[in-house]
Amino acid sequence: MTADAQRRRAMGQILLLAAALLVLVAVSAASVMLVNEARKANASVVQTIEVQNHLNALLLEIRRAESGARGYLLTSGPEFLRDHDSAVSNVLPYFEKLERSTSDNAAQVEHLKKLRPAIETRLSQFAKEMTFVKQGDPQSATALVREAAAGDTSTIIRDVAQAMRAEEDRLFLARTATADRTQQLASLVTVAGSGLVIALAGISIFLVRRSSRARDEAETQLRDSNLNLENTIDERTADLREANDEIQRFAYIVSHDLRSPLVNIMGFTSELEELRGDIFKRIAALSRAQSEAPPAPENATDTAEPVLEGQDKKLSEDFSEALAFIKSSIGKMDRLISAILNLTREGRREFEPVWINTKELIEGIVATVAHQAAEAQAEIRIDALPNIVSDRLALEQIFSNLIDNALKYLKTGVPGEITVRGRTKLGFAVFEITDNGRGIDPKDHQRIFDLFRRAGTQDKPGQGIGLAHVRALVRRLGGTMSVASELHQGSTFTITLPINWPAGNRNIRT
Repeated sequence: MTADAQRRRAMGQILLLAAALLVLVAVSAASVMLVNEARKANASVVQTIEVQNHLNALLLEIRRAESGARGYLLTSGPEFLRDHDSAVSNVLPYFEKLERSTSDNAAQVEHLKKLRPAIETRLSQFAKEMTFVKQGDPQSATALVREAAAGDTSTIIRDVAQAMRAEEDRLFLARTATADRTQQLASLVTVAGSGLVIALAGISIFLVRRSSRARDEAETQLRDSNLNLENTIDERTADLREANDEIQRFAYIVSHDLRSPLVNIMGFTSELEELRGDIFKRIAALSRAQSEAPPAPENATDTAEPVLEGQDKKLSEDFSEALAFIKSSIGKMDRLISAILNLTREGRREFEPVWINTKELIEGIVATVAHQAAEAQAEIRIDALPNIVSDRLALEQIFSNLIDNALKYLKTGVPGEITVRGRTKLGFAVFEITDNGRGIDPKDHQRIFDLFRRAGTQDKPGQGIGLAHVRALVRRLGGTMSVASELHQGSTFTITLPINWPAGNRNIRT
């Protein structure tokens, strides 16, 4: 399958999943909304039933009060009085419940405005009837009962109650119909959503199975490719190792062979320097003979510098200057050859990972440069450092070189401040060597890591090998190295190394 086909398939799957997500969200939102509506409709139906129950309870208590009053009037039985008093005490609480349950219905509120005075009037009549009976005046009580029966109070209570029942019956029918419709719609949405979910699940299963087959095929191809790639890498690694060993042997042989003619040049230069004395003594003698000057004193030694004048003196000075340049170049070449030999020897060394107390290691390095630090009026501070597993000699070379450079390139007349700090991050130890020295121009940040190349003012001894060697060691230890610096603002060299370095492939001589 081509890359474009794979991208189209992946995009199609993403769009399908997005559509499925939108459908599920829409179905879920609709279901939640319909469930809430159904809950509200059911609550309205329940409210209607509660209103009817409160109304029936109110009328029942009024009838109980009437029955108790008449029974007590006829028999003077205390049980009728107790029943009457209980009913009277329940009338107003039931009326208040009825008011609360119908407060959202304007029609029922108007009915209750009519019902309250009638109930209060009837309760007042009950109280007068019981007073007459208790005073022993049954005739007045009986007359009051007849008056109440013939009056409008009972009629008003009955008519208002019938009107309220009719209103609640109407609401019950309407609210029941609404609840039924909402539940039916919710059921329909649920069924439709379930069908869509099942359909999308089927499509997803199909796509997943197809993707799984494609993935299995890709894994098979990748496995075959990896086998070929591993073989290729092993072959290339072997070739690289052999080429690298050959380069190192060549560098060692060339450096060793260069030292032999260099020694000859140094010897012949020394002989030439000795001949210079004889030659210019002879020239001085010839000059004296031509000028009939007195001979040299008898006590003059053979090593005394001949007295020359004019062109002879200038020739002697030019000869000495040329010899000095030759000796200086020989010395520089000797140091370069020695550095190359050291690099080839170091490149052939196998690293050995051991547990290292880095603070103790760096304290030992600082102790060896304490005299240099005192001369430069520099303070070297060592903060907390993480311990690591690595090659001890390589670490000593890395930190020795960086601390030595920090001391070497401090600003003149400014007390040096060098800090070594460290921290851990995601399985790596991060070391920072910071100084307040000359700093490095940003355009030279890469140059200073190149072999035999230096940056800035060349007023300090060196061959331009140190930082290149340090970076090579850091890479062999599985780490990285960087610098942050500005001119006259000091420098910070950051080295990141694995906390637990297992050697492995990085120990290959590269």
